[in-house]
Amino acid sequence: MSSNDSIKKTLIVAFSLCIVCSVIVSTAAVVLKPAQQKNQALDVKRNILAAAGMLQEGASVEEQFAQITPRVVDLRTGEFSDAVDPDAYDQAKASKDPQMSTALEPAEDPAKIFRRAHYAVVYLARNAEGDIDKIILPVHGYGLWGTLYGFVALESDANTIAGLGFYQHKETPGLGGEVDNPRWKAQWPGKQVYSDGDVEIAVIKGTVDPAAANAEYKVDGLAGATLTTRGVSNLLRYWLGENGFEPFLENLKTGEA
Repeated sequence: MSSNDSIKKTLIVAFSLCIVCSVIVSTAAVVLKPAQQKNQALDVKRNILAAAGMLQEGASVEEQFAQITPRVVDLRTGEFSDAVDPDAYDQAKASKDPQMSTALEPAEDPAKIFRRAHYAVVYLARNAEGDIDKIILPVHGYGLWGTLYGFVALESDANTIAGLGFYQHKETPGLGGEVDNPRWKAQWPGKQVYSDGDVEIAVIKGTVDPAAANAEYKVDGLAGATLTTRGVSNLLRYWLGENGFEPFLENLKTGEA
């Protein structure tokens, strides 16, 4: 047998193995995709419940989430909308579509999101009497290494923070990654958002003095993570401001949403 025949057979075997492996990987990806999507949806629900302080470990996430109603809000008007399906809508994807979003000028974009989708899905938790108990809003904005995605929950007065949590980010572990630290997140409940109609809530550099004026609007900064600290403040300032959810919150309080 010539050396050329040996090389040819080796190439044929290698090519065949590549084809077989490609088929196996592709099949696995297709088969596992529904399970992955289900797990992703479950994780989002878990984070919504956690941000609102409603998550009970060990209990079914789906059963707990049954008390929460997703609603679509048109950010251009601050009113509820039926234009898109809240269960299928992807705000991140919509923000990249010029037909489904608006480009932002740098001066109006402290969160550095560049484009704002026309619609957002908000989540309303109601008490036994059917009244709104918590308002959970999706928020995102740029930190140090990338975009932070999370939820901020407000009490029924649409001004008192019930909780804040991020489910996706690229911040440095031990520094900006401390946005995941339960001790840091425990500072948020009870903080106030608005003062005379302006967004005052902010993450400061250093530690908040509880006795200082306006302490109710401030949260301790993240040590060694100035840009992440600033990013959290900026994304809250944007999404709770007039170009974000503020018009919706005002309409909700007056019953006009």
